[in-house]
Amino acid sequence: MTLASILLVEDEALIRMMLVQMLEELGHRVVAEAGNVVDGQCIAQIEEYDLAILDINLHGTSAAPVAEAVRSRGLPFFFLSGYGSMGVPRGFERTPVTLKPCTLETLNRTIDAILSNGKT
Repeated sequence: MTLASILLVEDEALIRMMLVQMLEELGHRVVAEAGNVVDGQCIAQIEEYDLAILDINLHGTSAAPVAEAVRSRGLPFFFLSGYGSMGVPRGFERTPVTLKPCTLETLNRTIDAILSNGKT
């Protein structure tokens, strides 16, 4: 298992807090959090992180600009969504999607798979 510094973009504060707790329980470190597209995109461009976890729908707005900022840096990421693969932004159809709510084991498995592949 690779321990990672993580950017977490999730619009629901309680879910974000729960995910931070889960990630820390797995030994990862959340280095930055955002709850909307504007903040997420800005942080994705400047923060140092190993992996980004992005909600697809942020207050009714697509997370595509955040995903593009992460991808442009060549960093791995995946989507975490209550909608599953429905609603994946155009151009990101091949990006892994984990359904939320998810278990600790599912989150761990997804992170390990993404980091070991090093691709999105």
